[in-house]
Amino acid sequence: MKAFFGDDLLLNSNSAKEIYEEVKSLPINDYHCHLDQTKIRDDAHFSNIGELWLAGDHYKWRAMRLCGVGEELITGSASWHDKFVAYAQIVPQLVGNPLYYWTHMELKQVFGIDEPLNGESAERIYAAANEKLKNISVSTLLKQYKVEFVATTDDPLDDLTAHGKYGGTLVSPTFRPDKLLSLDEEYLTRLGELTGEDTGTLDGLLKAAEKRLEYFKLQGCRISDHGFCRFAKYYVTHSTAETLYKSRKSLSTTEKEQLFGYLLVELARLYKEHDVIMQLHFAVTRNVNHAMFQKCGADAGFDVIASASPIENVIAFLSQLKDEERPETVLYTLNDSELPALACVTGAFRHVRLGAAWWFNDTVQGIRRNLSTIAEYSALGTNFGMLTDSRSFSSYARFDFFRRLLSDYLGNLVEKGEYDLAAAKQLAKNVCYNNIKEALKL
Repeated sequence: MKAFFGDDLLLNSNSAKEIYEEVKSLPINDYHCHLDQTKIRDDAHFSNIGELWLAGDHYKWRAMRLCGVGEELITGSASWHDKFVAYAQIVPQLVGNPLYYWTHMELKQVFGIDEPLNGESAERIYAAANEKLKNISVSTLLKQYKVEFVATTDDPLDDLTAHGKYGGTLVSPTFRPDKLLSLDEEYLTRLGELTGEDTGTLDGLLKAAEKRLEYFKLQGCRISDHGFCRFAKYYVTHSTAETLYKSRKSLSTTEKEQLFGYLLVELARLYKEHDVIMQLHFAVTRNVNHAMFQKCGADAGFDVIASASPIENVIAFLSQLKDEERPETVLYTLNDSELPALACVTGAFRHVRLGAAWWFNDTVQGIRRNLSTIAEYSALGTNFGMLTDSRSFSSYARFDFFRRLLSDYLGNLVEKGEYDLAAAKQLAKNVCYNNIKEALKL
């Protein structure tokens, strides 16, 4: 029997262990996350492990609800101690869930604790972790995990003065214009006031968007991001888009989709012009439990996998730009039933690749499925590798989780005589570090 979360966790062959040795200590470039840049600037400390783990982690909140924990102990006013104990009590029920892996990897890597977390061990682990936390801050964690680059997620209206270089970590903004694309009138007014452009016109809106993108670039922005349910099916000309924009308060569902598609293409053109990578996250339905959304707000654990975005719609979007006009584009789907079709699409359009297994797919089998699909239908060696997509500063254990699974996938092929060990080691290093560093021009 293997040791509990021992050194060979998820590594099931000698070749996998050899490959892992090549990548386990590589620095980290976290090119998509939801970390708070002000906490990095201020080198924030944490009062206890309950705050560190449960202050904003909707993965854990969702798991606690699944196991019957009351909301008072999740997002309510209960103490961090009581919330931590409640979480500890449900951890044994999470077998196979990535939280079970991440929880114990973080305990071992951050706190030096290698016993299972459960109801019996909760108080003991709580006390031991808190003692360790006295000497741990945000900068401690970033240094431990060798985090070279952090791309936070930022709205075009955001003040980016907290971004910059802190120790060995460059903190850069990500241009995330989801609110702009929602065409909320109050938001458009604020955007116009900030940029001095007339956002009542389509051309004014696009000029305002470019001004904010230029500001983001000055603050070190290298990457953009979009989150939506599905791609538009039909695309319109500029003149038609102008007409739709003038009537934006009374558009039909189809017309809203057409205007959204037009704006997404125009933003892609801006990203190409300003040398910014474009990330597209789709096939998600947000805030499906209306009552709990009203109580807890967004990003609280009430988002779900949506139907796959029709591949014809993805093709329609990519077809709006010639290969030489398209920015580097990364596709992330929450519905991984469409992975084979999307992987095929990356071979039909230049500058398009599949991203990491996203959100609900960030599991042992989800990552394996993502890796094998990209390998079989696309080119695994060009992949950008892992990101945290997280709000927790201890979540960098997820990079180790990914590196172990990638090493195991490649090692299995080497063991069967289907892949060269030297090539596997180099590919692993490229996927885990070199590819994204080169793409971001770090």
